[in-house]
Amino acid sequence: MCGIVGYIGKRDAVEVVLDSLKRLEYRGYDSAGIAVIADGKLKVIKTKGKIRDLENALKGFDVKANVAIGHTRWATHGKPTDVNAHPHVCGGIAVVHNGIIENYVELKNELVSKGYSFESQTDTEVIACLIRDCYKGSLFDAVQEASRRLVGSFAIAAICENEPDTIVGYKKESPLVLGVGDGEYILASDIPAILPYTNRIIPLEDGDCVFITSEGFDVFNNGEKAKRDILTVSWSPVLAEKTGYKHFMQKEIFEQPRAIADTIQGIYSFEENRFYLVSSGFEEKLKEINRIVAVACGTSYHACLVAKYWLEKYAEIPVEVDIASEFRYRDAVIDEKTLAVFVSQSGETADTLAALKLSKEKGALTLAVCNVMGSSIAREAHEVIYTHAGPEIGVASTKAFTTQMAVLYSLSLYMGSIRGNLEEKDVASRFAEFIKIPRLTEEALELDEELLSLAMKYLDKKDFLYLGRYVSYPIALEGALKLKEISYIHAEGYPAGEMKHGPIALIDKEMPVVVVAPVDRVYEKVKGNIEEVKARDGIVIAFTTSGNKELEGKCDHVFYLPEVGEELSPFVYVIPLQLFAYHVAERKGLDVDQPRNLAKAVTVE
Repeated sequence: MCGIVGYIGKRDAVEVVLDSLKRLEYRGYDSAGIAVIADGKLKVIKTKGKIRDLENALKGFDVKANVAIGHTRWATHGKPTDVNAHPHVCGGIAVVHNGIIENYVELKNELVSKGYSFESQTDTEVIACLIRDCYKGSLFDAVQEASRRLVGSFAIAAICENEPDTIVGYKKESPLVLGVGDGEYILASDIPAILPYTNRIIPLEDGDCVFITSEGFDVFNNGEKAKRDILTVSWSPVLAEKTGYKHFMQKEIFEQPRAIADTIQGIYSFEENRFYLVSSGFEEKLKEINRIVAVACGTSYHACLVAKYWLEKYAEIPVEVDIASEFRYRDAVIDEKTLAVFVSQSGETADTLAALKLSKEKGALTLAVCNVMGSSIAREAHEVIYTHAGPEIGVASTKAFTTQMAVLYSLSLYMGSIRGNLEEKDVASRFAEFIKIPRLTEEALELDEELLSLAMKYLDKKDFLYLGRYVSYPIALEGALKLKEISYIHAEGYPAGEMKHGPIALIDKEMPVVVVAPVDRVYEKVKGNIEEVKARDGIVIAFTTSGNKELEGKCDHVFYLPEVGEELSPFVYVIPLQLFAYHVAERKGLDVDQPRNLAKAVTVE
C-alpha cells in the first residue's frame, strides 16, 4: 500500500527521498508528496499522479535540506487529489501515514470542536492535527501521546518546524523499517527504499516509537527505551534495479532459476544429507502435530494449494488450505496439535498476519514462509523459513511464488523424514531431482519468443479459461491470476474435471482455453477435457511434455516443456504462463509493474 520515506543526514534530503520513493512505486500509489524543513520553515510539495508528476512540481524548488519526509499514497479515505495527497500539515507539523485510522471521524469531530479546520477527506490529516494538539514542545512526546489515541493500523513519520533536526516514526501493524547508515538514517516502508544507502536495518515492532536526529536514534516502546538488533540484509542494490530489462516483472521471471537454486541451497546440504529448515526444538514439536493448516492470500495461496499435494503424500497428514481473509472470520478448529503455516512474500500482509495471531491465541504451532527478513509475520511466528528470492518489485508475483514452492516442497520432504515416512536415501534421491529444477526452468524460459507471438495473436480476447488437474490445477489458477492482474483480461482458473459443471457453457470459437497438460498420472483425463473443448470449437493452447506429439492436430497451439517428475512440474509449467501474461500486458501498452488498483503488499484490510 502507501510508501513512507524519511531521511536525515548529510545528503540532499529531497534527492534521497525522491529516489527512495521511486523504489517504493511497486507498492501501488495514486499521488505523491514531500515535506522538508529548510531555513527553519516547513515546505510541502504534493500532487496526484506519479512521482514524475511530483518531480515536475519540484522544478524550481531549489531548497537544500538535510531533513525530509515523503509519501506515495494508495487512496483509502478520499479520492486521489492534490489536496488528499500526503504529507498533511497542521501548525508546523507534517505527517505521512500508511494504514487506516478507524476512529478518525470521532477524533475529527473532537478536533473541530477545538477550532481545528480540515482541507482533505483523509484520515491522515486527523493524525497531523492530533499531534499538533498534543504538542507541548516535544514532537516525540506528541507523537507517542497521539498514537495512543489512534485506533487501527498505521505507520507514521513526522517532522516539525520547531525541531528541524528531528524525525519521529511510529509503527502499529503497518511496516516501518529504519536504515542505519554512516551519519545518516532512513525510515521507510520497505527495504528496497533503503538499499542504495545502507544494508543495515532495524525492522520496527508494533508500538515502537523511534526518535531520530543526525546524531543517532533511540527506540521506545510503551514509554520504555527498547533495544532493537541491527540486521544486515544480504540483498544488493543491483537486485532492486532493472539491469537492462524493460520491466521488473520481466527481470524477475528470468531470475527464477537463480532464486530457486539459492533457496534450495539455503535449505538442504547434499554433503551432509541434512535439512537446515527449523530449530531442533521446533522439530520436536513438529513430530507431535496431527494436522496442518496453510494460510495465505493471492499467489501465495496458490503455492499452498500445490504444497497440499506434497505434504499429504510425504508427511501423510491432513492439510487444509485457507484464504487468510476467510480464515480469520470463521471459527477455525485448531489446537496445539495443529501446525499453522503462513505464507507471504512481504511478511506484512494484513489478513495473513491477523490469521497468524489468531492461530497463536488458539494454541497452534506457527510457521512463517516469507521473503523479507525481520518482517512482521516472520517475527510473530514461532519459526520462520526464508525464501531467497531477493527483492521482488513487480506487483504481480513471480519468483516469490516459485521460491515459496521450493520451501514448501522441502518442508514436505522434511516432514516425511522426521515422521518416519521417508528414509535418508529417499530424501537424497528426491533432492537430486529437485536440484535439476533451476536448469529446467531455464529451458522453459526459452519459450519466450514463441509466447510473445502467441500473445500478439490473442491480446484482444476478452475472456480466457485455464484448466489443470492434480498439481497443475493450482498452476492454472496462478496463470489466470497473472493474466487478470496485469492485462485486465478476464481469466478463470478451473479444475479440468469440473469443466463440465459450468464453465463448458462458456466455450465457443472465441474462447481461448489454456490447458496445463504434462504427461503425468492425470494426463489421459486432461486429454479427454481437451477433446471436449474442441468439440465446442474452443481455442486450445496446451503446454505438455517434450516429445509428446499426441496433442498436435487436437490443439490450436502446443508448447513443449522439458520432461520433469510430475510432482515438480509446477515449477516448470508456471514459467510460460507468467511469460504469456507479461507479453500480453506489455503489448497492450499497460503498466506491467504497477497494474491499476493493485498494491504489492496489502497492509490494510
